[in-house]
Parts: sequence; structure tokens; C-alpha cells
Amino acid sequence: MKILLPVDGSAVSLEAVRFAIRMAKEGLDTTVVLANVQEMATLYELVVAHDPQVIEEVSAAAGAHTLKAAEALLTEANIAYECEVAIGDPANTIIDILERFECDLVVMGASGMSLLRRALLGSVSNEVLHLAGVPVMIIKLAEPSELDSFDELDTPT
Repeated sequence: MKILLPVDGSAVSLEAVRFAIRMAKEGLDTTVVLANVQEMATLYELVVAHDPQVIEEVSAAAGAHTLKAAEALLTEANIAYECEVAIGDPANTIIDILERFECDLVVMGASGMSLLRRALLGSVSNEVLHLAGVPVMIIKLAEPSELDSFDELDTPT
């Protein structure tokens, strides 16, 4: 099974990588496409840079850097992977990568947006969920439990 793992450098996107690794260790025959999408340059950036090629090179380098932690996890787990860094609207570009690489599944992190912001702006994971022609697994970071906040020294013995 070929899994698309969009990575933005956040903790939750790396948790999605770890989840895919756990599926592979449980016996799923897996290859992975790591993807990072850089947003398009703003008009200001284009004017200041004077050379669109410079912006493309900087975006490619930033995307490659963002993928390094995920690459290390997959290498350590001995899972084959390919990398793709693209520029564009994140959700639509992820769908383009999904289709171009013929992936069977997307495993991605959920953003930590508030309900209001998600309602106003949408979220990349929500858009991918609705646009993808394959199953999409959304990974969320576990909420810290109230028990985790107690210090062992404060607990009666």
C-alpha cells in the first residue's frame, strides 16, 4: 500500500508519520510518499526578490528541510519512501501529489485550529478529506490528561 504523508514540520504531522510506521510494523506492506507544500510567494516577496528563481530555490530548500525529521523516522524504521516538495495551495497540491504518485491512502495530522478559525478558513486536513478519492486518516495529538499535570512530589504516599 502506498501512503501519502503530508508533513508540515508540526508535532502532529510527525505523529502521522509514526502512525504509518506502526501500521507497517504490524504487517502492512507499505511504501511512503513524504510531501511538503510550500505556499506561493506573496507579491511583496516577488518584488523584493527580483528573481522568481530565488524564491523557488528557497521554497524547495525549506520544504526539504521540513521533511528531514520524517525522513529520519522512516529510515530508522527501514520503510521505503519518496519525497516531493511542491508549491501551491496546500490542499489542492496534496491532492495533485496523491494522484500523481497513485497513493492508496493519506495519513495526515489535523491542525490545531479553533472552531471559529476552521469555520472561517477551512483546514487543509478537512479539504483533503473531502477532495481525496482514497481513504484519508486524520491523526490528532492526544489531549494531555489532567493526571499528567500533577507532580509526583505533590501526590500523597
